[in-house]
Amino acid sequence: MSTGLLIFTLVHVAISLFGIAAGFVWMAGLLKRTNSTRWTNLFLSTTVLTSVSGFGFPFAGITPGIVIGILSLIILAVALYARSVRQLAGRWNATFIVTAMIAQYFNVFVLVVQSFQKVPFLKALAPTQSEAPFAATQLAVLVGFLVAGVVSLKQNRKPATKLAAA
Repeated sequence: MSTGLLIFTLVHVAISLFGIAAGFVWMAGLLKRTNSTRWTNLFLSTTVLTSVSGFGFPFAGITPGIVIGILSLIILAVALYARSVRQLAGRWNATFIVTAMIAQYFNVFVLVVQSFQKVPFLKALAPTQSEAPFAATQLAVLVGFLVAGVVSLKQNRKPATKLAAA
């Protein structure tokens, strides 16, 4: 791997991890029924940047990562439209929650895939990612997001009135 590609990869991974962390803070705010504009903006911007920067890697044909990147950008476009243009009015609040939650799920899904590919202990547990530990981890992540999504939708039928700057 060239030095330029290594640096690009490290920056991409750092942005991705920062976006995932910001996404979890955003999710916690949803569950507490508080809205932090700063964390929401940080989550959305770093998630868009993660998806866009993913297309900067050498192209070797359509891969699952490229498909997830395209889907993520489509989902994020809807989330940003719901939040910025429609201002979470009516059903757009639920649309925003669902689409932003899907974008965060995609980030975590890719994190799990990459972890099982790159972390020696995890790679030993599921070298082809068709083994039970990998499937169980992805299932647990999916169920966790489904539960968080349903709870968030129930608690946030209307946008939170308590806005926090931080």
